[in-house]
Amino acid sequence: MRAGLRGLTTRGRSFLAAAAAAAISAGILGEKDLLRVAVLLAILPLLAAAYVGRSRYKLACNRSLDPHRVPVGANSRVVLRLQNLSRLPTGTLLLEDRLPYALGSRPRVVLERLGAHQASSVAYTVRADVRGRYDVGPLVVRMTDPFGLCELTRSFPSTDHLTVIPQVTPLPSVRLPGEYAGSGDSRARSVAVHGEDDAATREYRRGDDLRRVHWKSTARTGELMVRREEQPWESRATVVLDTRAYGHRGEGPTASFEWSVSAAASIAVHLRQAGYKLRLVTGSGADVDASEAGGDGALLDHLAEVRLDQRAEVTGLVQRVRQRADGGLIIGLFGTVSVAEAELLAGLRGNGATCVGFLLNSSTWLSLPEKARAEAEHAHAAAVLAMLQSGWRVVGVDHGGRLPALWPQVGRGAQGFALRAALAETVAGGVR
Repeated sequence: MRAGLRGLTTRGRSFLAAAAAAAISAGILGEKDLLRVAVLLAILPLLAAAYVGRSRYKLACNRSLDPHRVPVGANSRVVLRLQNLSRLPTGTLLLEDRLPYALGSRPRVVLERLGAHQASSVAYTVRADVRGRYDVGPLVVRMTDPFGLCELTRSFPSTDHLTVIPQVTPLPSVRLPGEYAGSGDSRARSVAVHGEDDAATREYRRGDDLRRVHWKSTARTGELMVRREEQPWESRATVVLDTRAYGHRGEGPTASFEWSVSAAASIAVHLRQAGYKLRLVTGSGADVDASEAGGDGALLDHLAEVRLDQRAEVTGLVQRVRQRADGGLIIGLFGTVSVAEAELLAGLRGNGATCVGFLLNSSTWLSLPEKARAEAEHAHAAAVLAMLQSGWRVVGVDHGGRLPALWPQVGRGAQGFALRAALAETVAGGVR
């Protein structure tokens, strides 16, 4: 009863105030009829408090999300199942599920009555246009009487998580540089042939057989090295995502960084489907191995939460990729880079790796004056030239560029990129 009295609404308190005023007036004026009115006004909120208070702490709630992982712009259906565990029916129930701002306004549902041990389900839909990992809940239940005189609130502690992943775009099938075609040297080998001990070593990884330790290489490098045993060749690819805050422009879902994240997700899923053993490295320090079964989920979950980093630098990104460099294919998604940073990226072209870079001209994501735009275009062209000269295969990206249309350029032969580098150098020389 005390909890019910504490839950009196403004209307319920007004009834009690009116009852007190009527009782005082009845005593002064000696009107018995007015006293009866005062008693009636006082009884109504008291009965409402008793009616609502009996349903407290006798409810169970279960929430389910279908699906719990959705791409940007897609909908997820949330189902709430509420059960009355008591032997007495409840009053009117007002349900409100707490949601973050990105998922829209809080849904409010009214349940007129739940009988003894009765359960009822309600559903609503959420949609997010911004990727991330969001908490759905807790559920707040407001129990009230039919007249709205008393209201009790109960919050269920349980929450569920909705992961909004980047948009994954299907890509056309192209012959990628270094992919295995059945024989020959067209594919970047992940292992060396038998007998090349010095070339066929790598850093020790947890779980490696100690009998494979190569002591000469260990003594020379100062780190524990193991032999690579002969095994079937396998396609390896590393997707590198640049998270430097100063390398990207724009805000919200249309920012250049969001284009990069969506492109990284699309390329990673495409390569996984093509049979590549995949690795994702970001400038923020993440290193995700998506080679195992279910790797798509881990990779997309990470990309759902990746953010720009004010402290990220190209130097750290290069070092992070080279820590586990196994050759194969490296596909980088970079924001605006300087010529010096483009030269640092040449450090990834080791161990027979084939490097393809999507270089975003992030200044095109902004409305710049004509002079500033010309300077930005010149700096972008110089960075492209520096990467081409260092052996990278570069695909330029401007605002509005669609990845499926740009993807076939990845399959361009090395001669085509060399010709492009020569032409770019000629144009750059003419501009000077």
